[in-house]
Amino acid sequence: MTTEHQTLALILFSVFIAVTLGITTWVSRNRHGSAEEFYAGGRLFSPLENGFAIAGDYMSAASFLGISGLIALFGYDGLLYSVGFLVAWLVVLFLVAELVRNCGRFTLADVVAARMSERPVRIAAGTSSVVVSVLYLVAQMVGAGSLVGLLLADSGRTARTLTVIGVGALMVIYVSFGGMRATTWIQIVKAVLLMGGAITLTVLVLVRFHGNFDQLLSSAAERSGYGERFLGPGLKYGGDWTARFDFMSLGLALVLGTAGLPHILSRFYTVPTARAARRSVVWAIALIGGFYLMTIVLGFGAAALLGPEQVKASNASGNTAVPLLAAFLGGGAESTGGAVLFAVVAAIAFATILAVVAGITLASSASVAHDLYASLKRRHARQRSEVTVARAAAAGIGAVAIALGLLAQDLNVAFLVGLAFAVAASANLPVLLYSLFWRGFTTRGAVWSVYGGLVPAVLLVALSPVVSGSPESLFPGVDFQYFPLQNPGLVSIPLGFLAGWLGTVTSVEEPDERRHAETEVRSLTGAGAV
Repeated sequence: MTTEHQTLALILFSVFIAVTLGITTWVSRNRHGSAEEFYAGGRLFSPLENGFAIAGDYMSAASFLGISGLIALFGYDGLLYSVGFLVAWLVVLFLVAELVRNCGRFTLADVVAARMSERPVRIAAGTSSVVVSVLYLVAQMVGAGSLVGLLLADSGRTARTLTVIGVGALMVIYVSFGGMRATTWIQIVKAVLLMGGAITLTVLVLVRFHGNFDQLLSSAAERSGYGERFLGPGLKYGGDWTARFDFMSLGLALVLGTAGLPHILSRFYTVPTARAARRSVVWAIALIGGFYLMTIVLGFGAAALLGPEQVKASNASGNTAVPLLAAFLGGGAESTGGAVLFAVVAAIAFATILAVVAGITLASSASVAHDLYASLKRRHARQRSEVTVARAAAAGIGAVAIALGLLAQDLNVAFLVGLAFAVAASANLPVLLYSLFWRGFTTRGAVWSVYGGLVPAVLLVALSPVVSGSPESLFPGVDFQYFPLQNPGLVSIPLGFLAGWLGTVTSVEEPDERRHAETEVRSLTGAGAV
């Protein structure tokens, strides 16, 4: 990229940052500082607005950059991410959205604590939510670093390091000053921009192949160097049984993990009723479904027009495939059209990252303040004090995410998100489903369910090839790899459900039938919901 073209992209970055900071400033001048305003935006958003915001939260850097890159490099095997992310919303729609909106107030712990002893349940659920959120944040940081490193033609780590720090600082500002209302409007703006950019690139790719998708696939297979194997399973998750189990583990994590993501669950509290929450999910599914179909075209388009070698030369994990494709479709990186399209797409991707990190940071800071702080420090913490803690927690979580993002700069962002989904599915989903549907579930079962999924998931990741034992690991120079799978979901998700059952059947506590009946009526009818 020439200096003029880099300047154009940086100007577009700056414009979006200025707009989002303007939104944050405007919202912060109109807020009244209550917990409901900070965590849920006053519950004033319509289903359409919230649907766009949910889609904005979900269509992250992993979707726009990571999935397309994986498809460009591995063909059919990369499709698992697109399919898994989309199918997961059926679980959310039918099992979670309406019931969570009726039972909770701000966080996942609210749903579980409705019929349990609050203190141990809130500590467990709050801890799990923070861990999942930090893992998800790391993926967004890595995407931001890859994007700006490509933009500045910086093959070293300096530009990426500064970008990760800058994104962390911005997300703390968004959350601390704007709360949920600013975060939601940023998500809506970002969703519109991202859908517009994806539609434009998809149309340009299909025009190149005269609307013939078969020709696109054939060209991608021919250019990939793998031939027809590129269009079949096995390039990334084929071969030995370890790879096949990894494939199943990843699929299980993607399909079940969405229903346990704290920043997705918190979006259901921003609408006034459970019916509005369900309609929000319907809108989100429509937007997300269309988007993931387009990532398939973009991934195979990058493989057909650029080739995997060019994608790898820019970023070994494929995170920059879409911006490179945009430059090519515009006439080449050295042309004005290519530079403009590249700059627009890069700015949209950067906007995507900023918006998603704001939503995740808000959800995790809510867990720290509303669940951990309120449980450990004050049983009945005043709302203003709780919001102050949430703002401080946003800074702390941002610092941790920055540090981990700098460590994981060379990993694929979609792969990193897969790990976050595995932890969410292992620790959060079992306790959520048991609380909603099992009459005999107890406090011990709830606590065991969370820790029984969370601890094995994190431990197995630490002992996996992701962290050590291979050239692509976080620490390639050491080897303490004892678990062969890259994604722990196949083992940790059943352990979460098993621990919840075991904790319940061994508990001396009698299930509170009255509170369960009250929760059941409330979850199904909305009677008494906040």
